[in-house]
Amino acid sequence: MSLRSSISAIRRSVLSSTHSRLARLSGPIVSFTFDDFPRTAWTAGGAILEKFGARGTYYTAMGLSDSVGEEGERFRESDLRELLENGHELASHTFDHASARSMPARAFEAEVDRGRAAVEVFHDAASANFAYPFGDVTLATKRIVGRSVASARGIFPGINRGEADLNLLRANSLYGDVEVLPRAQRLVRENLECAGWLIFYTHDVQPWPSRYGCTPELLEAVVRHAAESGCEILTVQQALESIGVPNGQPASQAARSVPA
Repeated sequence: MSLRSSISAIRRSVLSSTHSRLARLSGPIVSFTFDDFPRTAWTAGGAILEKFGARGTYYTAMGLSDSVGEEGERFRESDLRELLENGHELASHTFDHASARSMPARAFEAEVDRGRAAVEVFHDAASANFAYPFGDVTLATKRIVGRSVASARGIFPGINRGEADLNLLRANSLYGDVEVLPRAQRLVRENLECAGWLIFYTHDVQPWPSRYGCTPELLEAVVRHAAESGCEILTVQQALESIGVPNGQPASQAARSVPA
């Protein structure tokens, strides 16, 4: 292992074991999430999930509305209303897609609050769930953000098993085409065996995806496998409610804090 890899592994271990807020799981659960989000995540990804009676969680940085990026055209206001009407979850991703490693923790907290407030315009209730843009998280931001959201999803791979850290949920990228299907299927099988909570994330869903997206064929194959495996496919909020974290607030009987 290289020095850089070793440092990264140590950093990940420290972040995963500090300022945690734990909730006991009762799976197996699989969640499909989309970050930023490109329009194809909704127009193609949403349709695929609904084909199997499933719904997804869309982590939305409202400052990206009506823009175009590497992943293609990004969401419109009409997309937000449609996905909510169809039973999907709209969650927050800061306002300007800000990195927790690019600003002081308090400034990042303000960015998180701004993003959540913008998302809540489209909700009848609070927008409880959050994902760190770029997967960037620091000890300070993990501690602060964990006080104000029901859950914060990162990009550290693996399955949330036994107890999930609601301040840094593990999640697995779903990028590329069907060549990565075996890896995703193995995760689904492992999740079934350990009765855990497996979260996937991607961005665009199109025939020639960006490096951060996947093809419709891959997404459909993974959703199909999850549905047929016996795992329950839930949005992040539905998953939290199923383990006793209702209405976007940590339940005392379901979540407990672990100090630094």
